[in-house]
Amino acid sequence: MKVYFELTDLPAFQHSVITIGSFDGVHNGHRRIITTMCELAHQYDSETIVITFYPHPRSVVDSAGFSLKLLTTLKEKIRCLENTGIDHLVIVPFTKLFAQQSPADYIQNFLVKNFHPQFIVIGYDHRFGANRSGDIHLLQQYQTQFDYRVVEIPMQQINDLSVSSTKIRNFIAEGNIKAANTLLGYPYILSGKVVRGDQIGRKMGYPTANIALPDNEKLLPKNGIYAINATVKNKTYQGMLYIGERPTLHLASDLRLEVNLFDFDKDIYDETIHVDIIDYVRGDKKLSDLAALQAQIEADKTAVKQLLKQQEKLIAVVILNYNGLQHLQTFLPSVVQYSPEAVIYLADNGSTDASVAWVCANHATIKIIELPQNLGFAGGYNAALQHIPEPFYVLLNSDVAVTHNWLTPMLQLFLHDKSIGILQPKILSYRQKEYFEYAGACGGMMDFLGYSFCRGRILDVTEKDTSQYNSPLNIFWASGAALFIRKELYHALGGFDADYFAHWEEIDLCWRVHRAGCNVICEPTSVVYHLGGGTLDYDNPHKVYLNFRNTLFTLLKNESASKLFWLIVFRLSLDGIAGIAYLKDGKWANLLAVIKAHFAFYGAFLNLLQKRKYYNQLVDNQRIKNKKLPLFNKSILWQFYIRRKHKFSELVSTVTP
Repeated sequence: MKVYFELTDLPAFQHSVITIGSFDGVHNGHRRIITTMCELAHQYDSETIVITFYPHPRSVVDSAGFSLKLLTTLKEKIRCLENTGIDHLVIVPFTKLFAQQSPADYIQNFLVKNFHPQFIVIGYDHRFGANRSGDIHLLQQYQTQFDYRVVEIPMQQINDLSVSSTKIRNFIAEGNIKAANTLLGYPYILSGKVVRGDQIGRKMGYPTANIALPDNEKLLPKNGIYAINATVKNKTYQGMLYIGERPTLHLASDLRLEVNLFDFDKDIYDETIHVDIIDYVRGDKKLSDLAALQAQIEADKTAVKQLLKQQEKLIAVVILNYNGLQHLQTFLPSVVQYSPEAVIYLADNGSTDASVAWVCANHATIKIIELPQNLGFAGGYNAALQHIPEPFYVLLNSDVAVTHNWLTPMLQLFLHDKSIGILQPKILSYRQKEYFEYAGACGGMMDFLGYSFCRGRILDVTEKDTSQYNSPLNIFWASGAALFIRKELYHALGGFDADYFAHWEEIDLCWRVHRAGCNVICEPTSVVYHLGGGTLDYDNPHKVYLNFRNTLFTLLKNESASKLFWLIVFRLSLDGIAGIAYLKDGKWANLLAVIKAHFAFYGAFLNLLQKRKYYNQLVDNQRIKNKKLPLFNKSILWQFYIRRKHKFSELVSTVTP
């Protein structure tokens, strides 16, 4: 994002997508405007420009009566807007002369002359010009003359509350930080330079960083103790914030901002500290003496730690994205709505569309991990998960809609049963919600010849969900569309094999998890809906290639030595039959994909033997016990085509527990 402080510094913008406003707080309502801008800019190959003003227009127009406290200082506003994905931020010096422009002059001589907009995206209540007499209707009147279009953004609501800076200010002044943060879309920010204090806290065993008060226009929460996360020198620490006049010390009644960072004792004088206020703990009060104050600080620290622990999130929902803007727009809102107990990450595989900008603008709490190029499903997750600290991962496709309480039962299973390495929810079809979805259904299975199928889907036949599979089951593999795994186990077993690029990498990983003695469980009380084929069509020749190639890769790396030789030869023969079937159906591209897959397997054979040795060592290092694999001990092809068994319920007696 490029920032401009003078109109004379602007480049020659053409066909831009602009918005104008104070943007105090850069809250969820503002982000909806920015989201629309980014979408339009991507669609029309334009640049996005946010135009704001400094100082606040009301402080100039009504300087004598101006008492408004602001949610963000100028530096904080710039910092917030940097994370929204916009291209340009223009900070216009607001003067009395500027304020006296007629609305028509404002449009022609300010907006059109400087920015040549193709689109003007504004909120429903936007006003401009002398006496704030210009509005959206006037902007629309000039559309034809100046060749732009006005896009109006209606009032935004969250939890039945309209989003406005005024409401947020009121919540903060009352100490209702949670409500304010909900409307903001992120924790309320205080930032400033650390200055020297009286060292009283240090003498009592609680050293504090004294923050120089921000400018007089910055809104401070009411006096009291707050739970916070603070960032200094790009590192974040938990702590507590005191705002007050220190009544117990009987000193001059000047307002203080003091931060005690937990497990931290370094000199940070003159450093800038950014404080994210998480919640209000208690009000300020006068105590009898320093001993009572010390005891109260200890009690406050305990209370804050408990509160922050409740806020700590053990689960990371990681969505791998490559040019998936439409999927994110459709499916991400459900993930945000129904995952309050998780940290949500977007791992972007070098996208060239506006998906990252859209997420930044529309979902400020989502953390972005930008990868330099498309590393595929396997390589992308391997790279992204290196940066994620939470102890449990959820690998979620971008075309999955989740439901209420989808995370809670999974977390409880992980916490109470250490033998569980991987979990999968019930996966239903997004298109036909009463049916299971092809990729995973109610748990993945494997027959003794290495053919995969599912509880609820055999080959290309998916069953209707009538609650027939609502009990937990030890399965062979969990779908990569919605896969839960312990962080330590994922990395200890080497993660996904990046050479797979995509397809069967989750089966390969699950096989290693079983060999290490851990269980892979489907828990149907957790339910998600998968679009299926949303990232790659099921009959796509490239997917056919990956399917046949990676199946052979997986068998060679994981199957027992006693079974390996005859199984590989047999599977190669069956693949040849599948190729003949493609030829019969006129699917030449798929036939060539099978042939290409076989040659890729032959070319990688020696490397696969080295991998087999490497992964065997990792499995041996992690093995907690020896266990039988949950295999279907007959041929699924025979059962399906010869015995006409198309439902998992007809096969359960022949699945090894």
